[in-house]
Amino acid sequence: MVFNSISFAIFLPIVFLLYWFVSNKNRKIQNLLLLTSSYFFYACWDWRFLFLLIFSTALDFFTGSKMETAKTVASKKFWFWLSISINISFLGVFKYYNFFAESFADIMGNFGLQVNPFTLKVILPVGISFYTFHGLSYVIDIFKNRIKAEHDFIDYAVFVSFFPLLVAGPIERATHLLPQIKKERNFDYQKAVNGLKQILWGLFKKIVIADQCAQYTNTIFDDYSNHSGSTLLLGAIFFSFQIYGDFSGYSDIALGTARLFGIELLRNFAFPYFSRDIAEFWRRWHISLSSWFRDYLYFPLGGSRGGTWMKIRNTFLIFLVSGFWHGANWTFIVWGLLNAIYIMPSIIFNTNRNHIDIVAKGNYLPSIREFFMMLSTFFLTVFAWIFFRSASLSDGFSFIKGIFSSSLFSIPSIHPLDLFILLLIFLTIEWLGRASQFAIENTFEKSSNFLRYGLYYLLLVAIFFYNSAGQQFIYFQF
Repeated sequence: MVFNSISFAIFLPIVFLLYWFVSNKNRKIQNLLLLTSSYFFYACWDWRFLFLLIFSTALDFFTGSKMETAKTVASKKFWFWLSISINISFLGVFKYYNFFAESFADIMGNFGLQVNPFTLKVILPVGISFYTFHGLSYVIDIFKNRIKAEHDFIDYAVFVSFFPLLVAGPIERATHLLPQIKKERNFDYQKAVNGLKQILWGLFKKIVIADQCAQYTNTIFDDYSNHSGSTLLLGAIFFSFQIYGDFSGYSDIALGTARLFGIELLRNFAFPYFSRDIAEFWRRWHISLSSWFRDYLYFPLGGSRGGTWMKIRNTFLIFLVSGFWHGANWTFIVWGLLNAIYIMPSIIFNTNRNHIDIVAKGNYLPSIREFFMMLSTFFLTVFAWIFFRSASLSDGFSFIKGIFSSSLFSIPSIHPLDLFILLLIFLTIEWLGRASQFAIENTFEKSSNFLRYGLYYLLLVAIFFYNSAGQQFIYFQF
């Protein structure tokens, strides 16, 4: 079941009506409904992996309770490392075993030793990276005495498996989401309307922008050797908008859906392509993952307390781990390495927090300097995305080699005018709404109802018109 499907369009209203009008506003009944709905939502993918989700949830709930009641530090550490090791082991087997086995065989082959790795033909459980990180943050926070263990299994299970965020995030913290699950929730009309608007914008980003870009991205990347440099560059740009529209669109739908149930999830995107440097980009892209690595890896490693060398080492480590989190392929490692190199000057010269505020705040247009800073940052990310999209390192390097050829200055063989117009409209709306939580949150709020509702109807028409591509959400594979 995906957000942009008929089945979800039926599922969501049913759960919404039961939640608000049948539960009698009883929190325990509401949470039980959310849990059963979430498990049904997940089982629609592959019911067999539902047992893995339940086991992971039960493991962290049990070990969390054991850590809280532990009489000695040694006992507390035992339960902590038991949870950590089992979670990491599951993630390693399902997501990374074949990668390590095949990489080891390749390395041995370079020394003339023939190794036949035993590989597992397993399906990657959808969302495993996300719900595993939910559980890891929970047990780490208990171990560090930041929170108390949860004693209501239903409440904890809803935190781990709440269906809007279950498959592709955002990655929530127990400190943020659990208190909302445990308190009484009353229907808020304005919050629900705001949620519907965010869902609408998320669907537009996914169906109209990402899926349309995907068609040309796939055509160009799958046959890159037969395209000119200018066409390859255009393909890389299309993929940049595809992955942004796809992933941020999912996040918008997730956040909007959660609002329908009176729950606020962590913001995951803040208009990253309007960033003026790479440091700002990473404060605005996949915010929940970036902050997770900062709080649970970067700071425990020492952060910047050990001086410049410590900052450099930890920053490289964070980006390499982030790349590896995205998938078992050397392409993701290189993607992470490139971003670490990009951000290094700002780390070394302490300029990584130069751009905290909204670009061109209070102005309709950026300054010339801001424009070129945004443009250069965008093309740096475009270059790195090439490896993220490529099937292998050799494909990535060949793709880049093809770009930087004499044909770079030729007219692209693929130039879809309708997509160019859509991207221009999309960027304009995003720019005008860059001070809001999402682009259309406050668009035309001070204007007539005709303009405001006209925008909503146009977005709906575009969604229905372009709803034939049927592209899978990219982050489902992670």
